[in-house]
Amino acid sequence: MKKLRDKVSIVTGAGAGMGKAIAQLYADHGSKVVAVDIDKDRLDLLEKEVKEKGGEITTLVANMANEDDIEKMIRKAVDTYGTLDILVNNAGIMDHFAPVAELDNAMWEKVMKVNLDGPFKAMRSALKIFLEKNSGVIINVSSIGGLKGGVAGAAYTTSKHGLMGLTKNTGYMYSKTGIRCNGIAPGAVSTSIGDTIDFSKVTPLVNDRIMTGMVLNPRTGEPGEVAQAALFLACDDSSFVNGAILVVDGGWSAS
Repeated sequence: MKKLRDKVSIVTGAGAGMGKAIAQLYADHGSKVVAVDIDKDRLDLLEKEVKEKGGEITTLVANMANEDDIEKMIRKAVDTYGTLDILVNNAGIMDHFAPVAELDNAMWEKVMKVNLDGPFKAMRSALKIFLEKNSGVIINVSSIGGLKGGVAGAAYTTSKHGLMGLTKNTGYMYSKTGIRCNGIAPGAVSTSIGDTIDFSKVTPLVNDRIMTGMVLNPRTGEPGEVAQAALFLACDDSSFVNGAILVVDGGWSAS
């Protein structure tokens, strides 16, 4: 059974990892996917793989820190497929685990633009479409870093806490309109986000306070496991789920 037949979805950070797995699974379930990423080569590969399986996909190179790119992304969905039904804010970056005293303005602002400002602006644009038809789904990929204080740096942790608050507020405020907004909080997942971390910048304080907690993680998840959660939240199986954060971490945050 194709759970997203004829739905139009946007997935950001779709070039690799969780975003790629979500885009592929949505296409498998009948969604027309607009896959967005900053890496064209990765998007080209994704497009080839999806079309080989008979899926429908269009790609767009865009930076979630750039408001013009975000607006272009929303227009791409409408211009190509006539509407938008599902927005998945998955793109995100890390901050080298830096605590406040070791964090400079440039890194703080960069993380906030991608992890929090970008999803907010994408949601605002998508909601204009959703409100016209009284339906739509927003899924924000946060992190257990949005639940805890000791698994990431200050900027990343703050951005993910903020994204969870934005998710809950949006789910509640529009709950009478047929629009749902939920979040996913993955734990450690095998993705390319680690490529954004410069481990040479990990200081003794970080090793003492954060890295020691990593041993509590039962295992590393796979992108496809998170994609299944994103499918559940996008389809009618979760019709009564709104303003919620679905934790997908193998039990790590329960420690």
